[in-house]
Amino acid sequence: MGFGHLSTNCNKNSNVRTEDNLLKNVSSEFLSWFSGFTDATSRRKYSTNKSSTNNELSLVVWGTNLRSQVGTGKYTKLVSSIIKLPDYNKSIVIGLLLSDGWLIFASKTNKNSRLGFKQAINNAYYVWFIFNELSHYCSSYPYYAESKRSGKVFYNLGFFTRGLPCFTELYPLFYINNVKLVPEDIYNLLTPVALAHLIMGDGGFKSKGIYICTDSYTIQDTVRLMNVLIIRYDFKCTLHKASNKQGYRIYISRKSLHKVDKVVKPYFIPSMYYKLGG
Repeated sequence: MGFGHLSTNCNKNSNVRTEDNLLKNVSSEFLSWFSGFTDATSRRKYSTNKSSTNNELSLVVWGTNLRSQVGTGKYTKLVSSIIKLPDYNKSIVIGLLLSDGWLIFASKTNKNSRLGFKQAINNAYYVWFIFNELSHYCSSYPYYAESKRSGKVFYNLGFFTRGLPCFTELYPLFYINNVKLVPEDIYNLLTPVALAHLIMGDGGFKSKGIYICTDSYTIQDTVRLMNVLIIRYDFKCTLHKASNKQGYRIYISRKSLHKVDKVVKPYFIPSMYYKLGG
């Protein structure tokens, strides 16, 4: 985690296919999947469209009809200022920022920050799911990247949103002097949706419980987050020293797994169920 930093995966699944095999299969799988994705986004309708059965205008809940803006040009300052994050989308962003997401200003002269998110290629379905939910705020599709660490090549998939005021508003909540922290108001910000994405991004099933990798946060920030899990969600939690000995991780006891499932599983995608032990 941290500013532009990728967190260490805290749950290594011994049954996961090798990266080489993943790369061979991802292309064909995504060609089929992405075709359906683009068809679905192109079919999204605005609330002013007429109903197919009568002449009345159809009404939808605000935020459920936000279609993709990939490929469209730059926004004017006025248009940018009226773009907002509905509660559901905002909760997704909160969960991402608590885990592997980050906010960044494209340049020193840019007044608005953008959201960045990147995961290992074996979590590609999750990245595409997030992109689908936030494509209204993006100008381009996800990108593929390779990185080297300790002589080993890692394959990643990520995306950036546009720089927008709705993301800039979140920056002072999560950053002080460019260092990411847990917001003071995390009790209200950590909705079930946000918690689901925190676990999907930085959680892992181990020792019959769930770890949340909070290594890069200070112990004060980690305790603040753990207190919300205890007080708001009634989870039984403890602090465990991280294996890298550079911080602490939150451990949610197996005694609370049924409560975790009830709170977050409705917002999980199937490829991430293993992080809940299923």
